[in-house]
Amino acid sequence: MKIACFLLLGNALAFTPSRHPSAWKKSPLRATVAPNGGVDSLATPTTVAAVPKVAQRWRKSTKQVATLGPASSTTEMIEKLFLAGADMFRLNFSHGAQEQKLDLLQKIREIEEKYSHPIAILGDLQGPKLRVGEFSNPDGEILEKGQLFRLDLDTAKGDKNRVMLPHPEIIAASEVGHNLLVDDGKVKLVVSGKGEGYLDCKVEVPGRIKDRKGVNTPDSVLEISPLTPKDRSDLAYQVKIGVDWIALSFVQTPSDIDEINGLIDQLLAPGQHRPAVMAKIEKPSCFDGDNLREIVKRCNGIMVARGDLGVECPPEDVPLLQKTIIDECREQGKPVIVATQMLESMIESPTPTRAEASDVSTAIYDGADAIMLSAESAAGMYPEESVAMQQRIINRVESDSHYRTFLHSKDFFPHNTATDAIITAARQISTTIDAKSIVTFTLRGSTALRASKTRPTVPILALCPFKETARQLALAWGVYPDLPGAGSYGYSVSEENMFSYEEPMVEEASDDFDLVLRNACRAALKKGLVADPDDLLVVTAGLPFGTPGAANIIRIVPAAGQAVGMAFALFPKPACLALL
Repeated sequence: MKIACFLLLGNALAFTPSRHPSAWKKSPLRATVAPNGGVDSLATPTTVAAVPKVAQRWRKSTKQVATLGPASSTTEMIEKLFLAGADMFRLNFSHGAQEQKLDLLQKIREIEEKYSHPIAILGDLQGPKLRVGEFSNPDGEILEKGQLFRLDLDTAKGDKNRVMLPHPEIIAASEVGHNLLVDDGKVKLVVSGKGEGYLDCKVEVPGRIKDRKGVNTPDSVLEISPLTPKDRSDLAYQVKIGVDWIALSFVQTPSDIDEINGLIDQLLAPGQHRPAVMAKIEKPSCFDGDNLREIVKRCNGIMVARGDLGVECPPEDVPLLQKTIIDECREQGKPVIVATQMLESMIESPTPTRAEASDVSTAIYDGADAIMLSAESAAGMYPEESVAMQQRIINRVESDSHYRTFLHSKDFFPHNTATDAIITAARQISTTIDAKSIVTFTLRGSTALRASKTRPTVPILALCPFKETARQLALAWGVYPDLPGAGSYGYSVSEENMFSYEEPMVEEASDDFDLVLRNACRAALKKGLVADPDDLLVVTAGLPFGTPGAANIIRIVPAAGQAVGMAFALFPKPACLALL
C-alpha cells in the first residue's frame, strides 16, 4: 500500500477508491411493486428489473404543463393526463370560481399520493384586462382605413366616430405615433393627437370593432399595477390553498416582480412554504434595456406567453424573442415554459398540423424546460391525446443526435463555487461511466436546479425532505423529484420536526450516509431509472445534511446499493490529499 500526502493551499480534495465494479456483489434490491405500477418501501426481495409500468413516464427531460378546465376536471381525466406525461397542472384563474380551483387541487393531490410522485400546480393570475366600452349598435361599427376615430373617457355609448376607453392610464402614457391594437390586432389604430381625457387616432388596419374588445399598447409602459383587485383576491386564495407556482400576467418592468413578492411575504402564515413566482413575458417593455435580465433574476421561473407577445410584437420577432428568453433563463438557471397555441388544432382534431409539431419541436431544441397546453387540454375534444402527442414529440426530439448539438451550442459557465464544481464533475462522471442517473440531495432545490442547468445526458433524481420543494422541482428540465420519508434523509427526528428552513436540525443517524445512499438506490428503482444491479448512479450530497446549497461530495453507487465506487469531498479548510 502506498500513501502520498500533498499540502493544498485552497480547498482539499479527498479521493478514496474502492473495489473495482466487477467485484461489487450483485445482490438484488428489496422492493415491492405496488398495484398502480409504483414501488412500495423495502420489503420482499425482487430484482432491480422490477421497474414500474409507467417507467417511460420518467424517460423524458423536457416537462409538460397541462391546463385544466371543463374537458379535464374529473379525477379520472387528470390521472390520464398525468400518466400521459403532464408534470404540472395549470389552474387558470381567469375562468371559474375559486372553489372550483380548490376542488381541482385536491384531485391532483390524490393522484400525487397514489403514485408517490410530486406534481406541480400553477395558479395563473388573470392580470389587467384593457377594453373599449360599448357601442349603440349591438353589432359594433366597421372602421374604414384612414378615418379618424376617438378614444375618450365619456361614458356615452360609442358610434362610428368614437368610443369610451375607460383606462386613463392608456391615454396618459400614449404619445403621437404610438400604436393601439384592438381585438388582438384585428383593428390597428395610430395615435395622431391627444388632449385632456382623449386620444385621436387614425385607422391603419380597418375592421369591425365591437363591445368590450381588448386593447393592447405595444409602445407604452402603463402606470398600472399588474395586480387588479380580483388578482389580489385570487393571490391570497392561491397562497392559502397551497399552489406551488404563481404566474403573474402583464409584467412590464422588474418592479412588478417586487410588488408580487412583497404581497406574498405579507400573505404567508408563519412557517408556511413560499410559492415560487413565475413571470409571464408578454409585453415588449420586458426587452427594454436590462429589464429581461432583472425580471428573470427576481422571479423563480418564466413563461413565454406567446399569445399577447405575438399581438404586441411583429410575428417574425416572436421566434427570436423566444430564443432570447430561453437563453437568459438557462444562463441564470431558472425554469422556462413555452406556451400558447402549441397544438391548437387538437382542440377539435385528434392529430396536430405538421407546423404545430414543428413549433413544439423548436421549443424543445431551444432548450425550454417545459412546454404547455392551454385550451387543448382545458376545453378541447382530445385532452389526453394532446398530452400524449406532446410526449411523443419530446421523445422523438430528445432521441435525435442534433438535440444535444443544439442544447450545448451555447456554453453556460458554472459559478466559482464548490457546489457548481461538484455538479459539473457529476455530469462529466455520469457521461464517462455511463451512469443511469445523477442523484442529488437538495433542501430548497438549488442543487437540483444547478444540475438541471448543465443539461446532463441522464435524468436528475432529486431527493428532498420537503414536499413543497419537490413539487416546485417537478417543472425543471430533467429533474424528477422524490420524497424520502421521515428519517430517510439521514435524520432520526419526526417529519413534522425534521428541521426549519432557517435553523435546520442535523441530528444524524449512526449510519447516516449509508442510509442516504440506500435511499438513492431505492428512489432510482421506484422511478424505473435502473434495471440491473450493476447500473451505476452518481450521487451528490452536502455534508453536514440540512445545509442549503451545500453540495460537497460525490459517490458512485451501483444500483444494488452494497458498495461505493468512488468519493470526492471538498472541505473548506486546507488538508491533505490521500491516495490509498
